Amino acid sequence: MAGEDLLFQRFGREFPRGHILFREGEVGREMFVIQAGKVSITKKVRDVEKTLVTLGAGEFFGEMAILNAKPRSAGAVVAEDAKLLVIDPKTFEAMVRGNVEIAVRLIKKLSDRLQEADDQIENLMLRDPNSRVVHYIMRQAEQRGRASSQGVVLALNLKEVSGKVGIKQEQGDDAVGKILKAKIVIMDPAGVIIPDIAKLKQYLEFLEMKEKFGEE
Repeated sequence: MAGEDLLFQRFGREFPRGHILFREGEVGREMFVIQAGKVSITKKVRDVEKTLVTLGAGEFFGEMAILNAKPRSAGAVVAEDAKLLVIDPKTFEAMVRGNVEIAVRLIKKLSDRLQEADDQIENLMLRDPNSRVVHYIMRQAEQRGRASSQGVVLALNLKEVSGKVGIKQEQGDDAVGKILKAKIVIMDPAGVIIPDIAKLKQYLEFLEMKEKFGEE
């Protein structure tokens, strides 16, 4: 605890909910580590600001602008009053050079983000809103799902899926309604249950074939 306090005394700042830490396209001079609170990472999709992910304590963000010296690829806004460590490039380099654990965490995080980017690109290539919704749920189930006797349990708010894949809310609601009606996905207090992930994949393949051959 004393170590965290010393870090906060040296690098820490407090930010209120709603504070914009940086905007997409700005020059980046700092990275951030969340000690308390939450921060949402946002990106403009067709002139609409979308929340890509909301990060909590222990997570870090903003490091790409330091690593590649390019403008911010996304924005960041405080979603819940937060205590953040604000790290400049010189300090960041010293931390990575002097601490193997930090370097390994950074590599793992960058690897995870590359996988997320690949998944997002793959999703954007799907033109059908139903396919986008099913593809997103399937990828989340594969990466974050928890196996149970009922199937794969996934902490997911289905109402938020539309924003995650860049489609209109009514399109997302329609796609979600179809998989709920078919019991491919079942609502659960913990989020959703996917009884048989193979059936979810088969349904996605069906939608892709339907789109490919132009069936109504």
